[in-house]
Amino acid sequence: MNTMENELELATRFEHERPRLIGIASRILGASGPLGAEDAVQEAWFRLARTAEPEIESLPAWLTTVVSRICLDALRSQARRDSLAEQLADRLDEAIPGPEEQAQLDDSLSVALLVVLDTLSPAERVAFVLHDLFGAPFEDVAAATGRTSAAARQLASRARRRVRGQAPMVTTEADDDAGDATARAPRDVVLAFMEASKGGDLATLVKLLDPEVVMTSDDAAAAMGSPALKLGRDEVSGFFNGKAKAARFAMLGGEPGLVWQYRGVVQVAFTFQLRGGVIHAVRLIGDREELDRLTA
Repeated sequence: MNTMENELELATRFEHERPRLIGIASRILGASGPLGAEDAVQEAWFRLARTAEPEIESLPAWLTTVVSRICLDALRSQARRDSLAEQLADRLDEAIPGPEEQAQLDDSLSVALLVVLDTLSPAERVAFVLHDLFGAPFEDVAAATGRTSAAARQLASRARRRVRGQAPMVTTEADDDAGDATARAPRDVVLAFMEASKGGDLATLVKLLDPEVVMTSDDAAAAMGSPALKLGRDEVSGFFNGKAKAARFAMLGGEPGLVWQYRGVVQVAFTFQLRGGVIHAVRLIGDREELDRLTA
């Protein structure tokens, strides 16, 4: 294959990755970040074009790392970062994408999540976006942030706690109808969620979910058909309504959760984070190493 054919093949492979890379860059940088997502991805192409391709073992992983580092460097070099309280009103307006941006960002990404992501440190932001939203393994997170895998896990965990701690909690009439949810033990909430899911009890599912609930799937779970991201009561309750018929209750890492097994082996674990007696985060895990750790 001559040089021109090699360049054409490389460009074709890059264009195949472009939508995913734009999604990653959009979430790391935010709607009003120091660099545009398209610019970050284009810079990755320039770097790829200058790199000898035989040195790259996995092009998708290489591009993920390069785009993440470009975004991370842009965030770190940003000269001035006002406090969230001072810019919240402006950021809410700016975070609403236009028609073209919307196609790139994924319709399910809420303005609220963008605002919360803006409160994370650059490294936390990269870790959360790559691992929790795109299901990237911690090895890729480590490469993108320049940390060890263990440190990358800590970054993602810290980011996850901050995102969950700052996500807005809204009280609605549906919450009031559910009774004193805050008095319910996490085990009871998860069991009620499982039964409502199996039975197609949409009304109960809605009452058990935070209005801003976030559901994510890791790469392995997504490969089995789970959506990478669902946001809000309507999307999450709609996904689980009438499903999870084969799920069973299990303690996962000391916390109540659900598992789906095949021939006696856990294939997917469902972990839940509660606040105020309702579920505000659901994570679907298919990664074998993490499953073994959770079910040990």
